[in-house]
Amino acid sequence: MNKKYSYIGVSFIILLFGIYVVRNIDSRINDNDLVQDDRLNKVDKKTTSTNDLYTFNKVPDFEFIDQNGITVSNKDYKGKVHVVEFFFSTCPTICPLMNKKMVTIQNEFSSNIHFGIASFSITPDIDTQEVLKEYAKANQITHKNWHLLTGKSQDVVYDLANKGFKLYAGKGDEDHGGFEHSGLFALVDKEGNIRSRKDEYGNPIMYYRALTEQGFSDQVVELIEDIKILLDE
Repeated sequence: MNKKYSYIGVSFIILLFGIYVVRNIDSRINDNDLVQDDRLNKVDKKTTSTNDLYTFNKVPDFEFIDQNGITVSNKDYKGKVHVVEFFFSTCPTICPLMNKKMVTIQNEFSSNIHFGIASFSITPDIDTQEVLKEYAKANQITHKNWHLLTGKSQDVVYDLANKGFKLYAGKGDEDHGGFEHSGLFALVDKEGNIRSRKDEYGNPIMYYRALTEQGFSDQVVELIEDIKILLDE
């Protein structure tokens, strides 16, 4: 009899343990907490939310001349959500494509005085104020807060791009007009902080692709969505 009851007791304990394990697994599935075969390769829940834009460093101080001959600094963008790019007017490759996308963004916020764009020329010796004014006309740049910026030495611009915004700019092949720069846009909030959404795994993307490349589409739609979020902050 004792042996029989002992078996019953052990069976009851095993049953309780099985119920606990099943309920725990079911709970984790419902919570979307996925686990791969190896416990060390646990995949966390996806926490991406376009309403939770990541904050990076503040943009560096700058002061340039725009296409209208007006001195523009980072202080003029205070209180404005703005997009930053580096370009040059004689660029034969990506700049025309980038600024076509930027015009789309401009048109989305054409009447919003709290939105702006800062386009820094990486060839200031070529891109004088007069040249940039003609460039603005030719490329349908009409927003009062879209400033095409020049007037500093090339080294100052490179330093601003590479160290300040961490968007590459430098010498390049003749096929690219003799210069190279990033095909990315930086999003800056009203307080001068670089911001970005997170990818599907919760990692900040930092910058937005202006171009379709290497199997990836551009991120202009996402950028417009996030500009709207920051305008409401």
